[in-house]
Amino acid sequence: QVQLVESGGGLVQPGGSLRLSCAASGSIFRFHVMGWYRQAPGKQRELVASITSGGGTTNYADSVKGRFTISRDNAKNTVYLQMNSLKPEDTAVYYCNSLTLPLPWGQGTQVTVSS
Repeated sequence: QVQLVESGGGLVQPGGSLRLSCAASGSIFRFHVMGWYRQAPGKQRELVASITSGGGTTNYADSVKGRFTISRDNAKNTVYLQMNSLKPEDTAVYYCNSLTLPLPWGQGTQVTVSS
């Protein structure tokens, strides 16, 4: 069974940057469209970025466009989310998952943007 393990979150000041990582077990990862999601307290989980299996196409929610960059390294079964110019409204637990065939959710990684 494929497992997803997110890491890289933390406390950062507004305007700061973080790089999240999501490591997936299993070789099928490289065939999947992958996405980063986030869930803020009291809100539904939302998709913020996605990337095709080969990495050639990416898509972003309007709220993060121009600030976040999704990438992947299929040799390492890892997908990344570079987050720049962070805002307090980016505070949430961040998760990755497959858009091709949703997998069991990992534990997520907490991102808190606060001065």
